[in-house]
Amino acid sequence: MNFNTISVIGLGYIGLPTAAVIASRKKKVIGVDVDSEVVDTINKGNVHIVEPELDVVVRAVVSDGYLEAVVEPRPADAFIIAVPTPFKENNEPDLSYIKSACLGISRVLKKGDLVILESTSPVGATEQVAQWLAEARQDLTFPQTHGKSSDISIAHCPERVLPGHVIRELVENDRVIGGMTERCAEKASQLYKIFVEGECITTAVRTAEMAKLAENSFRDVNIAFANELSIICNKLDINVWELIRLANRHPRVNILQPGVGVGGHCIAVDPWFIVTKTPDEARLIRCAREVNDRKPKFVVRKIEQKLIERGDKEVICLGAAFKPDIDDLRESPAIGIIRQLIDDGFSVKLVEPNIDRLPLELAYTGCEFIKLEDVPTRKNPLVAILVFHREFKNLDWLERGCVINFCGQY
Repeated sequence: MNFNTISVIGLGYIGLPTAAVIASRKKKVIGVDVDSEVVDTINKGNVHIVEPELDVVVRAVVSDGYLEAVVEPRPADAFIIAVPTPFKENNEPDLSYIKSACLGISRVLKKGDLVILESTSPVGATEQVAQWLAEARQDLTFPQTHGKSSDISIAHCPERVLPGHVIRELVENDRVIGGMTERCAEKASQLYKIFVEGECITTAVRTAEMAKLAENSFRDVNIAFANELSIICNKLDINVWELIRLANRHPRVNILQPGVGVGGHCIAVDPWFIVTKTPDEARLIRCAREVNDRKPKFVVRKIEQKLIERGDKEVICLGAAFKPDIDDLRESPAIGIIRQLIDDGFSVKLVEPNIDRLPLELAYTGCEFIKLEDVPTRKNPLVAILVFHREFKNLDWLERGCVINFCGQY
């Protein structure tokens, strides 16, 4: 099948790089986003997120006319839905963004089109997409009723990229592609082969959905072990970093490094999609999620204990992103830690070199946003390293000051 025009719905951390990489293969790409400022920024050849190499690629494909951003869907041969899939307060998945995307593209669908849900989703979400589209376009046929002869093909292909390496991994990583029929999977595979150099592996749609959830739940369980180990070692007065270094000398042991919790749009969210679907069976996955969600409370207690010992009320927190060397604050445990410290009556100065202003989540809290060079080192302040960005390496004053290090290195 010839994909002359491809539409990407949602131009965030996954959608924009995906649109840009496809456009770099000299394919016409229409990017859709509800935020008019995002659309205007992209159409000027600029980017609204920090990701290595992305700005160069976007500038080139916009200049060459292969990528255009719009606020309303337009006709295309294939639609890739890459919108957020957060969860609600009770950890139930929120599919409202996906539903809105479906209603938007339904107005421009035509016979022969391909729709791919790329947003990480609970098992069954792709079938829900097919149902929403069928309800909106009763003049077209869909896989759930017409199988391989349907007018519209529908598939799921979860993204599997690491922030900070997205452009490279979009091309190099294998892709798991689940189709509602074999024909749907094969059509989706043909699209991804436009830019993917890794292997495109086709499977059933529910298996593809579960693959991404299983990958991130596996990582969450391993992180939970490290985080729980750090809490145990704190109680037993054992240096957890030394312990892990020694334990990892065993040829079949590879314990991860503990941190202040787990954040981001994947690992902190995806396991709940399994738990809410199968609550009685997903006991280990639920436990790991709860361990990682509790870790920020441990961090807050450690900082507050040290402040009380010093008779001090102010702490300087280094890092607010959910992982090192990125600007992504989604589900960041550091943000919650800072908010809790402020709620408990302490003052916080934040150093986050990857953003240029106080995060919206901390607005009006009293948190002060400062640059690294403005840290008052001569006053020997209490410093808490929450995220180990590259800018924090080789800081001599960290050796002289009072530091609580939750990252194990500096």
